[in-house]
This record gives sequence, C-alpha cells and structure tokens, in this order.
Amino acid sequence: MNAEDDPAPNVARRLDQIRTEQTRALFRNCPVGVISASVVATALAVGLASAARLQGARAEIWSATIIGCAVAHISLCNLYWRAQPPDRAWRGWLGMFTVIAGLEGLGWCAGAVWMGSTHDLTQELMVLLVASAVTSGCVSVFGPFLPTYLLFMVPAIAPHVAIALNADYPYHNLLAGLEIAYLALMPLIARGFSRQFVEGLRLRFENEDLARDLRRQKELAEQANRAKSSFLAAASHDLRQPVHALGLFIGALRARAMDDEARLLVDHIDGSVTAMDGLFAALLDISKLDAGVVTPQNEAVAIGGLLKRLCADHAEEAALKGVALRVVDCSASVFSDPFLLERIIRNIISNAVRYTDTGRVLIGCRRTAEVISIDVWDTGRGIAEDQNALIFQEFYQVGNPERDRSKGLGLGLAIVQRMSTLIDGRLMFRSRPGYGSMFRVQAPRCADEPKLAVADFALGAAATRCGTVLIIDDELAIQEAMTRLLSSWGHGVIAAGSLDELM
Repeated sequence: MNAEDDPAPNVARRLDQIRTEQTRALFRNCPVGVISASVVATALAVGLASAARLQGARAEIWSATIIGCAVAHISLCNLYWRAQPPDRAWRGWLGMFTVIAGLEGLGWCAGAVWMGSTHDLTQELMVLLVASAVTSGCVSVFGPFLPTYLLFMVPAIAPHVAIALNADYPYHNLLAGLEIAYLALMPLIARGFSRQFVEGLRLRFENEDLARDLRRQKELAEQANRAKSSFLAAASHDLRQPVHALGLFIGALRARAMDDEARLLVDHIDGSVTAMDGLFAALLDISKLDAGVVTPQNEAVAIGGLLKRLCADHAEEAALKGVALRVVDCSASVFSDPFLLERIIRNIISNAVRYTDTGRVLIGCRRTAEVISIDVWDTGRGIAEDQNALIFQEFYQVGNPERDRSKGLGLGLAIVQRMSTLIDGRLMFRSRPGYGSMFRVQAPRCADEPKLAVADFALGAAATRCGTVLIIDDELAIQEAMTRLLSSWGHGVIAAGSLDELM
C-alpha cells in the first residue's frame, strides 16, 4: 500500500494542517482583540477608582495585569510572524498562546472579585456588562480554537454568578440565572463557531487536494497524449514509406502494356493508395501538432500571391462543379509561418469548394491597423448551430454518415484548428444551413516586405531528356520503385541508402 493510500498519515497530516491554520487565525486576530479589551479594562478601573468604588492600588494592579497580558500576546504574535514556523510546529505556539489567554481570564476573574459588588446593583451591572461584552467579542478572536476561548471566558464570568447568588439587592437570583445561562450558552456559540471554522478549513484542504490530484492526473494524461502522438507520428511516417513505394510501383506499372481490364484494376489500386497516403499524411500532421514537435517559423508573408496560388490550385475542381471561385486581390502582408498559414487556408478553401454545389466561393481580406482577416465565403450547404463544435473533431463530417472517402476524411478542420492555435491566429466562422458559411483567419499585420518565394521548377524541354539519376533513400522498397519508374522513362538510375554508399 502506498503512503498516500494509508489513512493514518493522511489523518495526521490533515490535523497538522487544521491546527496550523487555527494557530495562524489566533495570532492574526489577537492584536486588535486584546488591545480593545485592555483599553476597556483600564477605562473601567479608572472610572471606578475615580468614583471611590475601587481602591487605587487595586485599580493599578488590575489594569497592569490586563495590559501585561495584552503586551505578552502581541509580543508572542510578533515572534510568531517573524519565525514563520513550519506546519508541524503548531503545538508550542498554540500552547503558549492558550496559556496567556488563561492568565488573562484569571486577570478578569480577579477584576470580578475586586470590582463586583453584592450590595450595589449598579456597580455589579457595570462590571458585568464590560466582562460580558469583552467575552462576547472575543469569540471571533479566540473562537478558532475552543479550549483557548473557554480558558479565557469561564474564569471571567464564573465569579459574577457567585456574586449574584450571595447578593442582597432585588432580583439577584434572576441575575444569577441569566449569568448561568450566559455561562452555558457562550461555550456552545463558541463551539459552533470553532466547528464552522474547522469545517471550512477541512473543505478548503480537500479542495486543494482535489485540485492537486486533478493537476497530477492532467499531467499524466498530457504525457500519455504526447506519448501517443509521438508513437502515431512515428508509425504514420513509417507506414507512409511503403505506401509511397507502392505509389511509385503503380507509376512504373502504368508504363507497361496491359489490357483495359488490367488498367482499370491499376486505376482502382492507385485510388486506394492515394486515399491511404492522404489519410497517413493527415494523421501525421495531427500527431505532430499534438506532440508539440512543430515550431512556427514566422516571417513576412504576402497574402495576395498566396491566395491567388491556392485559388488556382482549386480552380479546376470548382469549374467541374460549376462553382465560381474568385479571389479579391490584396497587397497586404502578415507576420506568420508561411507553411502553416498556407495549410490552414488551403483546407478551408478545399472544404468550401467541396461542400458548395451551386453558387460561388469568394476569398478576400479585411484590414485593420494591427491584423489582417482572411475570409473564405461560400454559398454551400451550411452548418447547423448544434454542429458548430463538432466540425472541429477528428473524422466528423456533416452529411457523410456512410464515410464516403470521396467526400474527404473529416480531418481538415481538426488540423486547421490546431494550426491556428499554434500560430496564434484567431479562427472564427459563422454559418447558416442552406445559405453557406464564412471562415475567417486573423494574423498580425506586417509592414516588412516579404521574402521572395522560391520559383517553382518548370518542367520544360530539359525534363524530356534522358540521363543518369542518383537516388538516396534509406528504404529499399522506395529505391526499387524509383529505379523502376525512372528506368521506364528512359533514365539510368544509381540508387543507394546513404551518401557514402552512393560514392
């Protein structure tokens, strides 16, 4: 059994925590309470001495006793807050504090004996009023720890009961009964206050333990998620290698003479391989993003050229569906990762074209002083409000319960959301079923000139010449597939697993 599962250490630890907080509450509330009590006590002693109802010497001794207890309490408080003792050191400090409170209660006991009267009801009521006010007010000062309060309150009030029982003024028995009731009820009130205080502490510590356990479980879950994502990234990468080789073999096979039925089979195999490669690519993207291995490389990106290129990539698909695809020219630049930003916008445009049956898709920008908003509007099917949160989940697709691969994989928006978070780009959308959708990506505006993009390599006449091609790849299947494909195009091929092997 683990130490954390053993109830005995947990009970002891909880007791230490509660007693420590009770001690801190006593030391925190003490100065104001004892100073107020000493001021009231001194005023009472001086008043009675001035009216010749109390001997001057007794008044001085009693005032000095109460003030001395207050000074002792305040000095102990200063020592406590300077020492900042650990949780397990509460016993000594709480014991010293309770002893001083008991001595202060004995001081008020002496005051009751010296100042109380069995013959003068007015004087007795005056002294009793002060004593009861002080003991009532000290519930909030000494109440967090019940024994401390009882050691102060009982000696301060009990002598007045004896005085009332032996008095010769009218209604002394009634006064004694009221004092007995007060003496019985105040400990109950203080007990209730102390229990409430302790229960509040217990709930607080339980909440702290739950929060601590929740953080620990969250960390474990995040570690497991990162481990899963790392494994998935590695597995997806390794699985893509044979799929890539299979695609190359299919390319080499197409160059062979075959009948129409065989060519149809090759086409079906090629479609399946393409779908599998797309799935692995999407899973690899998601796993890399979840594993935290993708780091944005921000730079100035010209939005206009990027949008035109993406629009051109989807123009043929839109034309086949009879959907107008239009981009509004934009001369602004944003500060972002060009690769991640392109992937985000490409996925949004791809979804817009795929799910728009009639009408148009419009792409444009909105500028403010600090951000550029890239909007993609479509007149497609739209998204119901109850599905707004679901569309960003993996493999969720609106209107594709049969999981038709021709309608996509349901991973595009999941990747978009992760990449948007990674580049600190705000992603928003609104949609209405039957009217279309609008997706918006915001990126910081950049005043710097974007770097010149590397020109795409144009396949011209040079691509038709035959020559020797050197291939380096650590996968034997890819070496073999590339060799067969390039050889079928008339090239000589030298393949190797490393540069040293090639040399």
